[in-house]
Amino acid sequence: MTDTLLAPTVATDTLYSGLGGAPAIHALVDRFYALMDELPEAYTVRQLHPENLAGSADSLFKFLSGWFGGPPLYISERGHPRLRMRHAPYLIGAVERDEWMLCMRQALAEQLADTPLRQAVEQSFAAMAEHMVNSGNAAGCPR
Repeated sequence: MTDTLLAPTVATDTLYSGLGGAPAIHALVDRFYALMDELPEAYTVRQLHPENLAGSADSLFKFLSGWFGGPPLYISERGHPRLRMRHAPYLIGAVERDEWMLCMRQALAEQLADTPLRQAVEQSFAAMAEHMVNSGNAAGCPR
């Protein structure tokens, strides 16, 4: 019954449906944060997050749902994402960006077999991660 109710609001030609909808996005987010906890190479970016990652995972899932063309869960709850503004309190430099991308690339590689689709999603994530840089090598943003 829920699928029927969501069908009119979720187009079938979106990244959301191409990735596998909510279950696949949950799996991606869960694996992403598991990697952040597991990989010593992600230590710096992990320190920017709270000890319990449940809230971060919930926020990322809701954001990605709408970003990939599915239900706009994040916007419905919190309004426009304003990613740079929401991340402004945290110093994000090249190290944090690269560690975040390391975890996301590995999670995508493990969760998404379609190589062209995975590469397109990685490129979008890379552009978003670069946009979050506000310290160090960020042009005009010395902190």
